[in-house]
Amino acid sequence: MPASHDVVDEVLNAASADRYARLVGSVVDDLAARIRTVEQPFTGASRADLQAAVDAVDLDGPGQGNETALAEVTDLYVRNAVWFHHPSYAAHLNCPVVLPAVAAEAALAAVNTSVDTYDQSTVATLMERRLVGWTAGRIGFDDGDGVFTSGGTQSNLQALFCAREAIVARAAETGRRRTEVLPRLKVLTGASSHFSVNTAARLLGLDDDAVVTVDVDALGRVRPAALRRAIDQVHADGHLVMAVVATAGTTDRGCVDPLQAIADVCHGEDGAIWLHVDAAYGCGLLVSSTRRHLLDGIERARSVTVDYHKSFFQPVSASALIVREASDLAPVAWYADYLNPVANAEPNQVDKSLQTTRRFDALKLWTTLRSVGADGLGELFDRVCDLAADVHRDLADDTDFDLVAPTDLSTVLFRYQPAGMTDADADRLVPPVRRLLFDSGRAMVTKTVVEGRPCFKLTLLNPASTVADVHVVLDLVRSVAATLHQTRTLDSLEMAR
Repeated sequence: MPASHDVVDEVLNAASADRYARLVGSVVDDLAARIRTVEQPFTGASRADLQAAVDAVDLDGPGQGNETALAEVTDLYVRNAVWFHHPSYAAHLNCPVVLPAVAAEAALAAVNTSVDTYDQSTVATLMERRLVGWTAGRIGFDDGDGVFTSGGTQSNLQALFCAREAIVARAAETGRRRTEVLPRLKVLTGASSHFSVNTAARLLGLDDDAVVTVDVDALGRVRPAALRRAIDQVHADGHLVMAVVATAGTTDRGCVDPLQAIADVCHGEDGAIWLHVDAAYGCGLLVSSTRRHLLDGIERARSVTVDYHKSFFQPVSASALIVREASDLAPVAWYADYLNPVANAEPNQVDKSLQTTRRFDALKLWTTLRSVGADGLGELFDRVCDLAADVHRDLADDTDFDLVAPTDLSTVLFRYQPAGMTDADADRLVPPVRRLLFDSGRAMVTKTVVEGRPCFKLTLLNPASTVADVHVVLDLVRSVAATLHQTRTLDSLEMAR
């Protein structure tokens, strides 16, 4: 940076507004050109090379100026990023993002609103609260409330925190102290639930065996009868059910627990059991015109997690915890005179959030709804679910592949196992095929384990992808797997074990 340059000129304000426009415009132009011409989801650069490039940057050195710094960003980050919009990306729960949300992201980053207190956010707080109310209405919570979060993990943590505080408060009414209650608390959930349920239990100070896994059916969905038996067993053992966690869109299989039947079990306890629905993946069903029935019963939950940055096609991060009753969020509040004094009529959202400083991520969803509409978002989610259904039909007729399990949403589980190949060989192929595709950068799939056996997993969250695009990925899996098997490349087969 030239010695004559005053570093304060880099602060965004009236004096720097024109430079800001030119600078951001150049970044957008470069990104648009790259998005237009990306040929595969990843360059295939090795981790060793990337680590060396990162380590070579002198973060303690003098400033190099905006142009040099951004050129480095382009060369180091943008060129080597994973491109979720490419049709050969089909790995994790990452989605391409809609244009109005990206534009809104630029606005919220520049204004830099923090939506913790009203005097830092004004209309932004009101807009977020309106979106929370809109989402609650879609769920079926007439008087619901909630708050935007960083993601499903945080939403699940806050839901279980609120559930814990609710049962501790009820116990206090009978004279039992918190220290007496915590060791007795159990969280019941299916074997396919998200790992964040276990993480939350640990963070909340529950015992190591606090999470009780309930039997599931062949699709990984909680069996209501098994849930009833598990509740009875918890009570017989002298413990308390703090919450039941159902999943609307399991990470591996994309299946939805039978919410209505699970709610029947929970309500059979006179509403004493807190039902939380983790709909991080399946929240797109809230706006679906063809599959909304899969969420029947969700309106009977006490709290719901939604991840807009999955099935609403929003940039990370954009999630929310929605509760049926506003009072359920009360335990989160901690009042400080300098921030949110008790005697304050302003709608301060720090009173209901685990975060203090918090981005105005709701603006992205607001802009998207006003641009493409709720029905438009629902159409996008229906497209990826329809795509998965089409791929399932094709795999069922393909003699090289074994379709492992059905799905409710947009997941595809399969193995390469042509006639005559043993289960052991098919299983051994999964890790190296996935690794070789990743290392080449040509396609991204992931792997998981179903009923004790590894398999490939495609998570189809690109509404612009076609069946032909998915077949490109399948043919790459077929080619790599066949080559490894035919040549008996044992070293390659073992390298990712």
